[in-house]
Amino acid sequence: MRFSAIPYPTTMASSGSNSLIWFRKGLRIHDNPALDYAARGSTVLYPVFVIDPRYMEPDPSAFSPGSNRAGLNRIRFLLESLVDLDLNLKKLGSRLLVLKGEPTDVLFRCLSEWSIKKLCFEFDTEPYYQSLDDKIRKYATAAGIEIYSPVSHTLFNPADIIEKNGGKPPSTYQSFVKLAGEPSWTSSPLVSHLNRLPSVGNVGSFPITEVPSIKELGYEDTPEDENTPFKGGESEGLRRLKASIENKEWVANFEKPKGDPSSFIKPATTVLSPYLKFGCVSSRYFYQCIQEVQRNCKKHTSPPVSLLGQLLWRDFFYTVAFGTPNFDQMKDNKICKQIPWKNDDELLAAWRDARTGFPWIDAIMMQLRKWGWMHHLARHCVACFLTRGDLFVHWEKGRDVFERLLIDSDWAINNANWMWLSCSSFFYQYNRIYSPISFGKKYDPNGNYIRHFLPILKDMPKEYIYEPWTAPMSIQVKAKCIIGKDYPKPVVDHNLASKECKQILYEAYELNKRLKGNLSGEDLENLRNKQEEDKRPPKSKRLKQTTID
Repeated sequence: MRFSAIPYPTTMASSGSNSLIWFRKGLRIHDNPALDYAARGSTVLYPVFVIDPRYMEPDPSAFSPGSNRAGLNRIRFLLESLVDLDLNLKKLGSRLLVLKGEPTDVLFRCLSEWSIKKLCFEFDTEPYYQSLDDKIRKYATAAGIEIYSPVSHTLFNPADIIEKNGGKPPSTYQSFVKLAGEPSWTSSPLVSHLNRLPSVGNVGSFPITEVPSIKELGYEDTPEDENTPFKGGESEGLRRLKASIENKEWVANFEKPKGDPSSFIKPATTVLSPYLKFGCVSSRYFYQCIQEVQRNCKKHTSPPVSLLGQLLWRDFFYTVAFGTPNFDQMKDNKICKQIPWKNDDELLAAWRDARTGFPWIDAIMMQLRKWGWMHHLARHCVACFLTRGDLFVHWEKGRDVFERLLIDSDWAINNANWMWLSCSSFFYQYNRIYSPISFGKKYDPNGNYIRHFLPILKDMPKEYIYEPWTAPMSIQVKAKCIIGKDYPKPVVDHNLASKECKQILYEAYELNKRLKGNLSGEDLENLRNKQEEDKRPPKSKRLKQTTID
C-alpha cells in the first residue's frame, strides 16, 4: 500500500509556531491528516487527550461496571488504545499529554498558556462533539488561532453528500452509493507514516499524567474471563487488518448476510469495528486495502454485501445521522416511524441481563456483557426479539444497552441499526422475524455457543438446548438445570407474542401513513389501549408472518 503526503490548506502557520493536536477518535499515526498537518512547520507540538468525566467517571448506579456512558470493556479498550498511541508517539520523539476535565475548559487553557498558533483535530459528526467543536472554534478564531479539522474518520464528507442531494441526506443506501461515487482522496496516496514529530514544549503548571489505569480511574479490576478478548490500539488493529486482508479469497467472497453468528472461538468477521470506531484503524486505509485485493481477483462480491459495501454502509449511516435532527430518538425524528412501544422495565431487564428463558437470546446477551462484542447476525436476533419480534420494548431502551456495553458502540451506526431492526426506519418488512429458537439452531445444532456462554445449560441434551422448557423433568434433573429454578422459563410465548407485535405494527404503520407521520402522544396511547383491549387481530387484517429460521 502506497503512502505519501496529501494536499493541505493554503493558509499555513508561520514557521516555528506552537501547534496542538487534539485526539478524540483518530487514535492512530497512519493516515492521520490532522496530526500530519499539526507537525508541519511547527517547532513545538502538543499531542493532547482529555479524560472527559462525562465519559470516564465511574457511575455506581449503572447496571454494569463503568461510567454513565460506557461499560468497563469499552473504557478499557480506549485506555489500551491510548497507551498504544503514546508508545507510537514516543517512537517519533513525542508523547501523549493526558489531561482531565471538561474538554472545552481544558482546551481553552491549553491554547492560552501554551501560546498555540495552530489547532488540529479530526472532524466529528456526533452532536456532542459538534457542540464542543463550535465552542472551541469560536474561542480559537477570536484568539487568531489557525484551525484545521479534516474529515478522515469516514470515506466521504457527510456535508458534501448532503449538499449534492439538495440539502438533505439520501434516504436509501442505493441512492447514497450512486450519489457518493468514488472518494476524492483515492486518486492520491494516503498520508505517510511520519518519521519524526516536533518535540513537546514546556507544559508549565498543567497536571499532565500518563494514560491512567482502570484502577486509577476509580474502577475495580475484573476477572480476566469477564473482560473482552479484543485489545485496543492501532498496533493491534493493523495486525488484525493485515491478517484479514492476507486471506484474499475470504475478502473477495465476503457476503454480509452470510457468516456464522455462533462462531466465537474464531469470529466469522474481521472484528475491526471497535478499531474503526476509535479510529485506531483508518477506514480509508481499509478501503484501499480491500480495493487492492479486488483488483487482483478475477471475481469478487459487490456492494452492498461485499466488505467494501460494509464500509459504504458505515458512511451512509454517518451521513443520514449527521443530516437528521433528533436522529437518536423516535419523537421529532422525521425518518422514524412513530410506534407505541412498551416501556416495560421488567422485560427490558430480563433481556439485558440474559434472563429471557430463550437460550439463544440469553447467550448472545451474555457474550455482549462479557466481551462487549457479538456477530452482526447475533445483534440482529436480540434487537428484533426486544422490539418488533417478541417483547415490543422501545428500541431506544435497547440502543442504550448496546451503547453502554459494546466496545464498538458508535453513535450513528448504533442508532441507525436499532431503527432498522425495529422496523422504525430503513427497513419495513416487520413480518420477517428472527426466530429465537430455530435461527441459532441451523448454525450450531449442538448448542456449543449456548453451552459456553450459559454454562448452567452445558449438560442439557442438544434436543432441548434451544427449548429447555420442553425437556422432561427427568432430563432437567440429569442436566442439573431445573427450568424455573436454575434457568428461567420463557418470558413470553414466542408464537403468540410475535403475532401480537405484528398486528400492532400493522396498525401503527397504517396510522403513520394516514397522518403522514405526525402522530401525537395521544394517538400512540390510543393504539396501546386498543392493543390491550383486543390481543387477537381481526381475520381481515391478519398478515402472513415470515420467521427467519
